[in-house]
Amino acid sequence: MRTYYCGELDESLIGKTVTICGWVHYRRDLGGLIFLEIRDRTGLVQTVFSPQEQSHHLFKLAEQIRKEYVVSIEGEIKRRPEGTENKNSPSGEIELSVSSLNVLSKAEPLPFYPDEHQTVTEEVRLKYRYLDLRRPEMLYRLRFRTEAIRIMRNFLDSHGFLDIETPILTKATPEGARDYLVPSRTHPGAFFALPQSPQLFKQLLMMSGLDRYYQIARCFRDEDLRADRQPEFTQLDIETSFMEEEAIMALIEELLRKLFFDLLGIKLPDPFPRLSYQEAISRFGIDRPDLRNPLELVEVADLVQDVEFKVFSTPANDKESRVVALRVPKGVEYLTRKEIDECTHFVSLYGAKGLAYIKVNHREQGKDGLQSPILKFLSDSVIKAILERTDAKNGDVIFFGADKAKIVNDSMAALRNKLGQDLGLLQETWQPLWVVDFPMFERDQTNTRWQAVHHPFTAPKIKDLTKLIQDPLHCTAKAYDIVLNGIELGGGSIRIHTPEMQQSVFGILGIDAIEAQEKFGFLLDALKYGCPPHGGLAIGIDRLIMLMTGATSIRDVIAFPKTQTASCPLTAAPSVVDPAQLRELGIRVKTHESN
Repeated sequence: MRTYYCGELDESLIGKTVTICGWVHYRRDLGGLIFLEIRDRTGLVQTVFSPQEQSHHLFKLAEQIRKEYVVSIEGEIKRRPEGTENKNSPSGEIELSVSSLNVLSKAEPLPFYPDEHQTVTEEVRLKYRYLDLRRPEMLYRLRFRTEAIRIMRNFLDSHGFLDIETPILTKATPEGARDYLVPSRTHPGAFFALPQSPQLFKQLLMMSGLDRYYQIARCFRDEDLRADRQPEFTQLDIETSFMEEEAIMALIEELLRKLFFDLLGIKLPDPFPRLSYQEAISRFGIDRPDLRNPLELVEVADLVQDVEFKVFSTPANDKESRVVALRVPKGVEYLTRKEIDECTHFVSLYGAKGLAYIKVNHREQGKDGLQSPILKFLSDSVIKAILERTDAKNGDVIFFGADKAKIVNDSMAALRNKLGQDLGLLQETWQPLWVVDFPMFERDQTNTRWQAVHHPFTAPKIKDLTKLIQDPLHCTAKAYDIVLNGIELGGGSIRIHTPEMQQSVFGILGIDAIEAQEKFGFLLDALKYGCPPHGGLAIGIDRLIMLMTGATSIRDVIAFPKTQTASCPLTAAPSVVDPAQLRELGIRVKTHESN
């Protein structure tokens, strides 16, 4: 039907007769001339209708064309008249002089046109997603995604990996509240679960001797959504045998460097920098820091243990708390009292009870050169020590966080990110990072039981089962997360490959032998029959493509995403199911009205 895509037409084809197909992007009627700009997934090209060059019938037909009609056009490629070139368009030097026009499909007035997307809500754009996807930037992102996945597949194929599919209908996980459940008609009262990850199956593949596995895997998680979360998402899933952490991380670095260079012409560092989990929390308050941001937290608890200011001294003497300072260079110039108050409100959203600060106007004048409500509670020696510890300069503002460690970390990390964005402190670069040496366990929110920081199949660095059981708090995991510009792209670990270690970890997590057999019996059995050391990693493809294309949400790089309430305006899903279908499944829905 066509001989060329719109984006393929250029000066090299001048004088050639071609046929294109696409949508009418724009229409201009100058009376004696009609211009139609035709769009397909590759780009735009201008076509021209002139009553002097075309038949009366053809010109009349062009007068009836409207935006978003689907047309097929044949014509000769000509150079545009001098002075009418469009330097901003790849095809701006040429135009198509039309000899044949065929209307393939008419379009009624649209709810919105692709170039009007900024004037409508996201809900409307998602309801008419097929219209929103006509935008060139959306088409570009989906083409970019396709090319990125092609590079991933080719890279892993060349490194001896096998592309293997794992089940979508599987067994509910221990985090069952986040599973999407699927009722079984043939097993009344029983349910499948959609996988949150292919974790156990890819481990079983290693036990089967497949050695190197990968999959572009669809995963499902029923949880609250954010800009970088969706109920269904796609990840690059990898598992290998007989490879340690260093080799797996080196492989992923090589893959990411190839992706960025081939698609964006960007050279990522070799090797990627690394931070231990403890150092990341200490310096940035978070285990996925944005290294483009120069701001860092500085521990000052030891300097304020004896001050009269209880807001500082109480947490400074509590081993479960922190007192930190965050120096903002030239903050006096940028941060008014109103903006400091806004920062105070901002950290309160993360549980902070307040936000102490010091403005350093003239450091050489001592306390007289400073400005802060808390100065009267601090001695000259303490103030001097804080200024020296933070390396404060004239014009700086120092913020303080003092509370339980989690509150300080959450609030000050968020404040650091906010100030980095608001004050334009972020460097124009790409900053990948490995975060390693994660703790194996942490206490749950009730502080009554241990839970796995990553998942219960992660191997500890310690091999002594007795020490592991006696001191879970100080056990480090063979785990690693990959972070890019403050976004966690994914993570992985070396897995447990002996039944004794796996049972010990289950025991620490409060999973007794009976429960372990019920939930993971197939895994425990497989571990008995010769399991190789193995490990892997998963990278969120949606997040990666979001970053690489400059999108602000993963919804902008997914063809048909859900809203932040996990619904689909396009298809009106989720929806009520026919009662007959529910009866066949043996399910009765209890509504709020019937309670």
